[in-house]
Amino acid sequence: MIPATIVQGHRVASGLNGNPKFTGGTLRMQIPYFAALGLDLSAFYPGTLNVSIAPLSYRVGTPRHTFRQLKWHPEDSAEDFSFFDVDVHREQGPPVRGWIYFPHPNTKPTHFQKPDVLELLLPWIEGLRYGTSIQIEVPEEQMQFIGSIA
Repeated sequence: MIPATIVQGHRVASGLNGNPKFTGGTLRMQIPYFAALGLDLSAFYPGTLNVSIAPLSYRVGTPRHTFRQLKWHPEDSAEDFSFFDVDVHREQGPPVRGWIYFPHPNTKPTHFQKPDVLELLLPWIEGLRYGTSIQIEVPEEQMQFIGSIA
């Protein structure tokens, strides 16, 4: 399992940054497109939980799903997205299953993540806050973690 800490993201996926270009957040806008391609995200909170895995970084392996050239916004270019299985382990409660949401950096127009930050799609989990420590578990064939844990 990989230790991770919850960090604040750009708040664009959830719409909490107030950008009128992404009314209600990018995820609310994207969800119907993913559903049409066979990935139902309706059970998940429509925002990402950003986690830092520092001092580790990651390398993409074989994602569970990849969608290429998805044109989800009328003004922006099409993007590539991948999704990886993830189980989140926390102090209180059973593990929670979700996805690592990965807009490919080479097709993403803005709001890039640091190399140690992953975006998680999960059902709403009460009690998680910035700075909370969790552990994530990802199938090795889908994503590899690089570095050493101090």
